[in-house]
Parts: sequence; C-alpha cells; structure tokens
Amino acid sequence: MTFQEYLDYFERILASPQDYGPYSDAEYLNYTKLNWSRMNRWLKRFEPKDEIKNLISSITEPQHWIVITEPWCGDAAHSVAQLYQIVKNNPNIDFDIQLRDAEPFLIDDYLTNGSKSIPKLIIRNDVGHDKIIWGPRPQKLQDLFEEMKVAEKSFEEVKEVMQKWYNEDKGEELQKELLIEFS
Repeated sequence: MTFQEYLDYFERILASPQDYGPYSDAEYLNYTKLNWSRMNRWLKRFEPKDEIKNLISSITEPQHWIVITEPWCGDAAHSVAQLYQIVKNNPNIDFDIQLRDAEPFLIDDYLTNGSKSIPKLIIRNDVGHDKIIWGPRPQKLQDLFEEMKVAEKSFEEVKEVMQKWYNEDKGEELQKELLIEFS
C-alpha cells in the first residue's frame, strides 16, 4: 500500500477498532493512538538533513523501498514517518508499506534474531534484488534494547527509555545509517 493508504488504514482502525483484529484489545488500541500522535508529529516536524536529501535526490535509477510495519508498533511510529519524509520527493523511489501481520507475510524472509521485529526496510533495485535491509531500529537503540532485555527491565521501563531515545535522537541515527548503507 502507499503511504497515504497506510494513513487511511490507520485512521480506519482508530475509528472502528473492533473491525481490526488485535485493535479491539484496549492495550493495542492505546498503543495505536499514541503511535498515531507520534507519527503525525514526525510528519510535521522531521526535516531530513541536507546530506541525506542530496543522497536521495541523486538516485536516478528506479528503487523500491518496502517498509514492513503495523500501526501498533512503537518503533514504527518514529521510523516509518521519517523514512517517508526522506524519500517522498524522489519519483524514482516507490515507497511501499507491507503489513507484518497480513499476507504475503514478507516479514518471514526478514527476521531479526529469529523474531518478526518491525519496522523493517528493504530497498530493492529495479529488478527486485535486495540492496539494503535495515531495521527494526537504529543500531545504537537496538544495542540499548538488547542490554535492557538482558538486564530483565520491565516492558514499561523499556518503552519509556526507547521513547526518550527517539525524541532526543530526532532521526539522526536513522539518517546516518542510511548514508553508510549507500556508501
């Protein structure tokens, strides 16, 4: 689906959560409401750095950027909006959203340490070969997440630390990692 179709899907979930599987669960719905706010904040406030803008504008061959995500995912609320803002002005980049929990279950081919962690970005060339695979979060945050997991931190504490990290980072690490991947 296009990014706009993803936003429309998100809004339909918020309007009628009982019609969408896990969203009838109050906890999932609350995450989704928070994620809607976070994503919209990034869509309004996130401005890619000149270096990444220049890189993206230099792409003249068709590319297919596939983002595997779900509206309930906290990491996705930050990264998906930022990725979209980075590529939205290049007509050579097809930005496609695939849902993790729906067919064709593309996530099964892009596991992170055996898990279906999202968001996951797959950048393919014009003939469908994977060039870059990124995700589910910037490596610095992934390392911090792994440390908290080993330390058996509570889910609430992990969420709080990660949210603070995203707010302070403002998309810097994501941009740096993309620049490195393309170099």
